[in-house]
Amino acid sequence: MNSQSGSSPRNAPDGSSLVHPVTPGPELLETAAGTLRMLAEPTRLHLLWLLSNGPETVTELTAASGAARTVVSQHLAKLRLSGLVDTRKDGRHVIYSLHDGHLVRLIRETINHADHRITGEPAHD
Repeated sequence: MNSQSGSSPRNAPDGSSLVHPVTPGPELLETAAGTLRMLAEPTRLHLLWLLSNGPETVTELTAASGAARTVVSQHLAKLRLSGLVDTRKDGRHVIYSLHDGHLVRLIRETINHADHRITGEPAHD
């Protein structure tokens, strides 16, 4: 049993750890708080949730989110500068993706947690 996280260490298919014991110091806490600040805006959170399902272009994200293209582009720029999303070029298109699996799980758990709060579904591990 891992006393830091309350669970045994698990590994991803590539062998990397999904859970690692850490002691949160000032730098780690500030970095984590910065990530949560980026998630604290509904449009950005929606874009991140869309990207948790796989890479997308600005055009695809604009259509799926219902937000104006300029708004989507501005939020994506902030997410890219904060290191939460990565980009790659495919011809004339820029493809956006989440930086890593930790973010995929964080976004999905955040949305699921909110769903439980709204629907009243009982808490679970």
